[in-house]
Amino acid sequence: MAASTSRYGGKPDPGWRRLALIPGVIAAVALLIGATTLDEGPFEVVRYIAAIFAAIVVVFAVQAKHWWWLPFLAAIVVLWQPVFVVPVAPTELWHALQYVAALVFLLAGWFVKVPIPEDQRRR
Repeated sequence: MAASTSRYGGKPDPGWRRLALIPGVIAAVALLIGATTLDEGPFEVVRYIAAIFAAIVVVFAVQAKHWWWLPFLAAIVVLWQPVFVVPVAPTELWHALQYVAALVFLLAGWFVKVPIPEDQRRR
């Protein structure tokens, strides 16, 4: 077996991982569920999930040196954090922001590729 392929005979290790993909998908699903429970009690849980997972994706974006995701993810952290609630007046705007934030999470999860050090790569 060649040194550049994995032990299972697959493609060679590219040297990066999409570590933000799973947190992004979880947050996007939570935001889509939250769009249905906007004025009810369970939306508070959605706020926590969105804010915490946005902070997690920020860490991966910084590790990957993908700085252009930081303003979008920071806005999600600020708008969805449940401690000091930012009032968004029209409900229709808040519904639209739910979908926009879900799209940001999915795109960031797909495009943020964290480099893996040489000694931690698959062999």
